[in-house]
Amino acid sequence: MGPRFREDLLTPDQVLARYRGGPSAGVFTDGSCSGNPGRGGWGWVWVEDGEIVQEDHGSEEHTTNNRMELTALIAAYRVLPEDAELPMYSDSQLCVKTVNEWAAGWERRGWRRSKGPIANLELVQELYALAGSHPGVSLQWIRAHEGSRWNEYADALATSFLRGD
Repeated sequence: MGPRFREDLLTPDQVLARYRGGPSAGVFTDGSCSGNPGRGGWGWVWVEDGEIVQEDHGSEEHTTNNRMELTALIAAYRVLPEDAELPMYSDSQLCVKTVNEWAAGWERRGWRRSKGPIANLELVQELYALAGSHPGVSLQWIRAHEGSRWNEYADALATSFLRGD
């Protein structure tokens, strides 16, 4: 999906008014970039029974979309208690597959891939360690921009830097 323009971006309150679908509990994360590389943002929201427990977001001046997706996940894991038992959702298949499928092998091989270096290695290592310290949190992929209320909300947090929020 190509870059969106400021007038296309919804605020978190607009998302809540417009969307109702998708899971009503878990942690939802998203990252965004205007240009890739370019200015980027990340956001996450923790929801229980359709109510916000906690949320956060931030931005960086020069980054990539993948770095922002990883940063959102890291920031969310950092606030969860280690005994948390809930799903965590990301619309980045790359991040979900990194944690759930690839990182264990990379770690066994001294953090090396067979096909070149691991991009954003320091973030990948931190995310994998945090995921390992939260065994009751299941990282799951969720389709982007399909009307899932809390995924859209995380997107609104991640793109808030474009709106000047």
